[in-house]
Amino acid sequence: MKIDIRSTTIIGVRHKRKVAMAGDGQVTFGDMAFKQKAVKVREFDTVKGGVLGGFAGAAADALTLFEKFEQKLEQYEGELPRAVVELAKDWRTDKILRHLDAMLVVMDKQHSFIIAGDGNVIEPDGAVVSIGSGGGFAQSAANAFLQSTKFSAKQVAEKSLKIAADLCIYTNDSITVLEIQ
Repeated sequence: MKIDIRSTTIIGVRHKRKVAMAGDGQVTFGDMAFKQKAVKVREFDTVKGGVLGGFAGAAADALTLFEKFEQKLEQYEGELPRAVVELAKDWRTDKILRHLDAMLVVMDKQHSFIIAGDGNVIEPDGAVVSIGSGGGFAQSAANAFLQSTKFSAKQVAEKSLKIAADLCIYTNDSITVLEIQ
């Protein structure tokens, strides 16, 4: 019996020359919430500056992919677009990696990417990127907040994720927010 693991909402926001990424802390297994304070976002240091990453899906799989992504960032000296494409190629073609069940979002000051195991690499047009079960809710809220210049990127990411937590049963309000300037 296969049980769907739904465990996250991740949102990234680029605003006022800053980049922020937030992730909720809930991990569910079927219809049970097992953990409330998981950390699903992290910062990668590179020669060219910070890169933020977040994941949705199976945690062990995502952490393996983060490790591979970090290797690609080092190999390509912080060139995010190149590292993303090379990770996606490996993820899709490697006998072991292609079975990993996760989705990643990564951002730096210039680029945002969604990476999936089927080889898809998407670079969204806008200032907001999201993945996970509450991603649509969080992205809608962030786009509305960005109509105002009142909030920073970090505030937009956090407030948007709180709105998603009110709407999505697989998202909670135990939020981790990271920011690069």
